[in-house]
Amino acid sequence: MNMSVVMNTKFYYGSGSPFSWAVWLVLEHKQIAYELIVMSLQSGELKEADFLSINPHGKVPVIVDADFSLWESLAIIEYLEERYPEYSVFPSNIRERAVARRIAAETHTYLYPALRRLLELTLFRSSGNGNPAEIKLSLKDLGEQLDYFENQLQSQYCVSDLSLADFTLYPLLALIKRLEAKQPQHSVTALIGPKLTTFMQNIEQLTYFDKTTPPHWKG
Repeated sequence: MNMSVVMNTKFYYGSGSPFSWAVWLVLEHKQIAYELIVMSLQSGELKEADFLSINPHGKVPVIVDADFSLWESLAIIEYLEERYPEYSVFPSNIRERAVARRIAAETHTYLYPALRRLLELTLFRSSGNGNPAEIKLSLKDLGEQLDYFENQLQSQYCVSDLSLADFTLYPLLALIKRLEAKQPQHSVTALIGPKLTTFMQNIEQLTYFDKTTPPHWKG
């Protein structure tokens, strides 16, 4: 543990939330001490007054650093980097740093909405799947986004060094694999190309990766 970055940080996390997972990977990569507080995504506790006083949007992830609360995963990652720059998740080269930020933003703006639409038609439904035609269209849209990210990869990571781009991209790809495990009839992992497959393997080999796997996925 890098003792120079020990701090009294509370990390509010939701198991299976890709945005929470990205922050958890960054906390571990940067060797920051934290208290993990696992919040239920289904029970309604995110909408209770105590939590809403921390994040009025009622969502995770959130960090509380002393008397300072911060939500939105990309903002959290920027904050952690600026306050604790050791074990950086931002490339030293200005252009690569900009590309890493761009890819991280693209995962939120393009990849996640495409995946979310498919999940709402399949895994997130309480009973049965949605309209087959809508599922087919969602699979097409998701495939187009995955092709884009496949073509962005030029090395073992999104840029030359491990960065916030990798930590934001990986959890979304893992969520796709989770959908495959639960509903293999959609063959959704066939949409993940060879570069992205190798990329996932590279992230999964990180020494701290297993610690961050969503707890309810381990059962």
